[in-house]
Amino acid sequence: MPEWLVLTLAMVAACAVVVVITLVRDRAASEDEDPSETPDVIEYMTMWIGVVYAIVLGLAIAGVWEARSAALEHVRTEAAALHEISERVRVYPADVRNRIRDDVNAYVGHVVSTEWDTMADHSRVTERGTALLARVRADVTDYEPKSDFQAQAYQPLLDQVTAADQARTARAESMGATMPGVVWFGLITGGVVTIGMVFALQIRRSARELILAGLFSALIAFLLFLIWDFDAPYSRGIAASADPFLRLFPQVKG
Repeated sequence: MPEWLVLTLAMVAACAVVVVITLVRDRAASEDEDPSETPDVIEYMTMWIGVVYAIVLGLAIAGVWEARSAALEHVRTEAAALHEISERVRVYPADVRNRIRDDVNAYVGHVVSTEWDTMADHSRVTERGTALLARVRADVTDYEPKSDFQAQAYQPLLDQVTAADQARTARAESMGATMPGVVWFGLITGGVVTIGMVFALQIRRSARELILAGLFSALIAFLLFLIWDFDAPYSRGIAASADPFLRLFPQVKG
């Protein structure tokens, strides 16, 4: 099911639940009940519950957004390091240079065409990708420079290989959900309590009150969906993509 459809259904369901409960509650209310007589303490508690829940939602959104940004930065770092390797080997002999570039292209091609799907579906990197990167490392480290000019390029190349390997490791470690289950329990429970406090204010079925209650519940449903969508940086709708690899290696097709 498309994620936009999941979001739409969640928001519509949240609105429908609030409206239905409001209508049922209004129909079952006694005739002498006065909705204007809401105790001040309930209004005070409702206000502070909403404030606290808004802070918690904000922190959760900031946390998953930071995790997504870090995941995207790992991809950029890895792609940039591999691109530097391809460019800096120009000082090497043609056969060595071409072999290293071919192996780099093979690794990038595997990442964008195969490994990315594995990351999205199974939250792991592939053994084939690890082997291809190891081959790039072997190509760089096993070559013995034949001149001072090549020797000057050797250590920076090793540094770029290390940077690519570290970025790949960080990418592998940042897959999967970032929010613990207990946090999700708190977010969902807090949402239910916050929406439930609306009924403590004894709202009636006037169009204005129903619209506001529906929009409020839909907003909470949208924010929870946003947190869920950002929670897995590589596998859901608003996910970190392989675009940095494709931009730096246009000859590789994803």
